[in-house]
Amino acid sequence: MMTKLSATLFFLLLLFRQHAPAQALEKPDSIDISYGNRGIEFQSPDDRFLLQIQSRLQFRYAVPSDQDPITFDDFQLQRRHTFKINRARLKIGGHAFQPWLKYYWEYELSQGNLLDFRIMVERWPFFNIKIGQWKTEYNRERVISSGQQQMLERSLINRPFTLDRQQGISLYGRLQAAGSADFHYWFSVLTGTGRGATINDDAHLLYTARVQWNFTGQLLEMTGSDVTYREQGAGSLALAAATNRSAYTRFSQAGGGQLEGFASAQPGQYRTHQWVAESAWMKKGFSFQQEFHWKQIHDFVSEETTTLMGNYVQAGYFFHSLWEWVPQPLELAARHTWFQQDLFDANASMNNALEQGFSFAANWFFQQHRNKLTADVAYLHFSEAIQEPASGWRFRFQWDISL
Repeated sequence: MMTKLSATLFFLLLLFRQHAPAQALEKPDSIDISYGNRGIEFQSPDDRFLLQIQSRLQFRYAVPSDQDPITFDDFQLQRRHTFKINRARLKIGGHAFQPWLKYYWEYELSQGNLLDFRIMVERWPFFNIKIGQWKTEYNRERVISSGQQQMLERSLINRPFTLDRQQGISLYGRLQAAGSADFHYWFSVLTGTGRGATINDDAHLLYTARVQWNFTGQLLEMTGSDVTYREQGAGSLALAAATNRSAYTRFSQAGGGQLEGFASAQPGQYRTHQWVAESAWMKKGFSFQQEFHWKQIHDFVSEETTTLMGNYVQAGYFFHSLWEWVPQPLELAARHTWFQQDLFDANASMNNALEQGFSFAANWFFQQHRNKLTADVAYLHFSEAIQEPASGWRFRFQWDISL
């Protein structure tokens, strides 16, 4: 695997050199080499070519388990200590021929997965085109990179509602006028079969649409924590919807899969409709974000329909802004999450169950999100009418560093 990666990097550097201007070929030292927010950067003098290389590592300890419980039986598992490299990413990006013709790909070294590969034509702010594979622009929590999160990991509702990575094409842009008349939009047509799936399983595709209102007229980036202490507040309100028909009821980094109570299916067996309403705000060290999700799954074999709902509310603050004795790099954050799945199968372990999670996190930023420590404590609770409630505590600690 490392041999293939080395060969790929060599090819990219060779391509960059071959397409550089003649002046750069005669004087190799004229190519600008620097280190920025996206790692090591190789840039031609006329800015027609840019190559950025970055790696990111995530070291994690967890007890009694790192994963969120999915069923009641998960609370009965033996208590274990987990030490692992949770993520190991290699990221390559930049532009070629013109600054508005951009490219990006991302590789997960620990699992051998090609996560992202995409080409973006971003010549005008109001109309852009993207093709390839990427995290679908559906909800804020999932789009935010795992290295830019405020909490140590995404919430309980990420698993049932995320569209994750898909292949396809997207049209997007920013419609900006004076004052609060500032909007982003995304419309995508995707395979709907998950990461790594090059073909659809039937004649139906995944369609997604998202509209985001930047009501302050300021752009609020897809990141957690107000590490820059914004003097002017920035906020957004967004609505997104998606419809898909496939053999899957959920998606993850591994690709298409099934939620509890759903068996492996035939092509096109499940029709899903879903939508999300979200809000976000940041100012002077304070940050807030929230999402409400609704999803409906229809099984064309059993002719049963399942409804899922969930919500999370999350906030964080650098208390140094209030009390100088609090260390400036320290941020405290909290999140409440609930999720309910209404299954018709009376024997299903998750039938009409309500999941709740209460999480508390502390971040210590050495260099914003590029080098930080995170510790979180979570209380997880499951309740159901026909079974005794189950609950438990979890502790995790993580070092996330980008090189």
